[in-house]
Order: sequence, then C-alpha cells, then structure tokens
Amino acid sequence: MYRPPAFREDRPELLHAAIRAHPLATLVTHGPSGLTANLVPFTLAAREDGRDLLRAHLAKANPQLADLRAGRAALAIFQGPQAYVTPSWYPSKQAHGKVVPTWNYILVQAHGRPRVIDDAAWLREQIDALTAQQEADRADPWAVADAPADFVAAQLKGIAGVEIAVDRIEGKWKASQNQPADNHAGVVAGLRERDPASPMAAAMER
Repeated sequence: MYRPPAFREDRPELLHAAIRAHPLATLVTHGPSGLTANLVPFTLAAREDGRDLLRAHLAKANPQLADLRAGRAALAIFQGPQAYVTPSWYPSKQAHGKVVPTWNYILVQAHGRPRVIDDAAWLREQIDALTAQQEADRADPWAVADAPADFVAAQLKGIAGVEIAVDRIEGKWKASQNQPADNHAGVVAGLRERDPASPMAAAMER
C-alpha cells in the first residue's frame, strides 16, 4: 500500500480499533482462476505469541475457499470512514487558489496465510463472537442461542471457518494531516455542515 509519511499509521491499538469498528473486509486471494475478492466480516483475536488472528466463515459453496484451502497468501482490506474533500473548504483557496480536490479515508490492510477450519465447535465460537460484537450496543441483544439448536446445527453444516495469522498489518489515515491547521479546520467544518455526525470529521478531530 502506498503510504506517504504524513498518512502512515502503525500503532496497533488504532489498527485494531479500526478493524473492530469496521469488521466487514474485502478478502482478496489468488488462485488458478486469478484474483478473487469477497466481502467477509471478521473478528480479531490474538495468538499466544501475540500475533493477530483474523477469523471468519464462508459458505462452503464459495469458490474462494479453494484458494484459502491451498494456503496461498491472503489480504484483508478494512475500510473506515471516507469522504470527498472539496477545495472550497480550504481558506487557502481564497488566499492563492493553489488547491485541488482530494479524498480522505481510513484504511487497514492485513496480510497473512489462511487456514480453513471444518470444525463445528470452532465455527460456533466464531459466530457467537461475531454476533456478540455486533449486538453489543442493542438494548436487547440477539444471541445465536436464541435460534433453535437443530436449525443452528444445520446452518453450520453449510459454512467453513477461515483463520488468518497476520504476518503484516499496516494502516493509512488520510485525514488532511498534510494541510495547514486552517485548511484542516475548514475540512472538518465543511464535513460537519454536510453531516453533523460525519464519521470522517470525527476521525479528523481525534
């Protein structure tokens, strides 16, 4: 990933927070049919040696499983907030006009070797963890155990687990860090005017 110094982000706590906040990743693999990409929600865990583990499940009918079973390198791309930035938000536009549009975004890429897991207990644990993560902010959270046991067991038969031991993780926080303070503030104000709850504005303020 192209990461100019101003936008490079390597702090594990921020990378992990971004993954947990935006768990739906683009999973990219390469196999005999070329590149394959699918959107897959992941949970994040850690091995005993401290390395990150990404866990997910795919339908057994998904042909990408063949690439994953082969253990070829995989890439999971997690995208956080993003927003178009108009030069009209820069005070420097009025001062000298030497400004151009851009796009702000937050991105995390995780590389590693996958393994496919065909174990009902592992799958149930992964699904429970993913569900609990997504239901946590609900007043009355749904749990997998709320569904009939025989129905859950039948659903588990149609999926396979995927675990990626992360070899390399890198982030890119493109949030107007390369702009003067007044331009940065102008972008935040512009985003807030368009959407008071703008996730990108909130990220820039942090």
